[in-house]
Amino acid sequence: MDHSTLVLDTFNVDLIVKVLTNTAFSPFFTGMIPVFYYFHVGTVKNDTVFGSFCYFLLVSLFWSIKWCSLLYRNHENFFFRTPPLDWSEQVVVITGGASGVGELLANTLAVRNVTVVVLDVKPIVTENYNISYYECDVSDWEQVQKVAEVIIEEVGQPTILVNNAGVVQGKLLLDLDPKDVRQTFNVNTLASFWTLKAFLPGMINGKKGHIVTVSSVLGMLGVPQLSDYCASKAALISLHETLRYELDARYKCPDIRTTLVLPGHTQTTMFSTVVHPTSRLYQFFFPSLQPLEVVKKIIASLDDRHSKTIYLPLYATLSPLSPLVPSFARDLMQWVVGADYSMREFKKDGGERVGEQGVKA
Repeated sequence: MDHSTLVLDTFNVDLIVKVLTNTAFSPFFTGMIPVFYYFHVGTVKNDTVFGSFCYFLLVSLFWSIKWCSLLYRNHENFFFRTPPLDWSEQVVVITGGASGVGELLANTLAVRNVTVVVLDVKPIVTENYNISYYECDVSDWEQVQKVAEVIIEEVGQPTILVNNAGVVQGKLLLDLDPKDVRQTFNVNTLASFWTLKAFLPGMINGKKGHIVTVSSVLGMLGVPQLSDYCASKAALISLHETLRYELDARYKCPDIRTTLVLPGHTQTTMFSTVVHPTSRLYQFFFPSLQPLEVVKKIIASLDDRHSKTIYLPLYATLSPLSPLVPSFARDLMQWVVGADYSMREFKKDGGERVGEQGVKA
């Protein structure tokens, strides 16, 4: 094994920013610098001492504002933090939990002895005894309604809902037939409405819970051959925002947390045939995600019991700014990442309908 290649594969801009966040942009680290210089020169009037102290104040102000924003969003204060999550009392429902990120999340939580319920059209392959599988097409409201009643009776009221189910057609707009478009929106968007209608009332009655919506950075961008996918993921972002304000203002349930996940390209079978540039420079600035990276962020959010938006990797954080940049800069970025032609060799893997590509009933 070439260890140098392994190092290069994991070395990217995200790693650099992570290191800088814990050093040059850390209040603790920057706070030590003026102290060090003060003991070295013995006076606060020294330019280096004063400058490093001002930098420490700016860094501290940034993190203070960010922390205050988080506390405000979650209706918390500086003195009484929400107690840690008791995983033994949680019932986690994961849609699309038989493969990809959903499967890994289900098995990871099961290792923690969490009660997990997987909703999918195909069974999850697992050896964990505390994962219950219920066959369900989550795009069908009647099926979701019936299965939800059984789950509540047999397993208990879900306290965490992870809307993860997704499908991609990978066709140009004019090549999409009505069945393609309906399936995309039914699975990617409407399924979240149905599971919320089925499980949210119980959370509201208990005044607590956590809803995780797995959208995509493509919900904020546009990529050829993904018009239906991008639109369906954009709808999820709007659903998440509206749900947050309804829970706070109308249902008076701020302790029901909401997390929106906006990942970039993730190495799952659904997008395995997408073609990206192979240069080291591209991989440095636009790394693909391993499913484990997404799962770790979701579990950390559940552990924190905070409502938040998760952008992965770093470039996803900049996606909300795309409408604000000049059009030529936007097109240049589209060209650099090869987005206009990345789907040319795409082959659908997962979510095939009866009669599609020779699929039999």
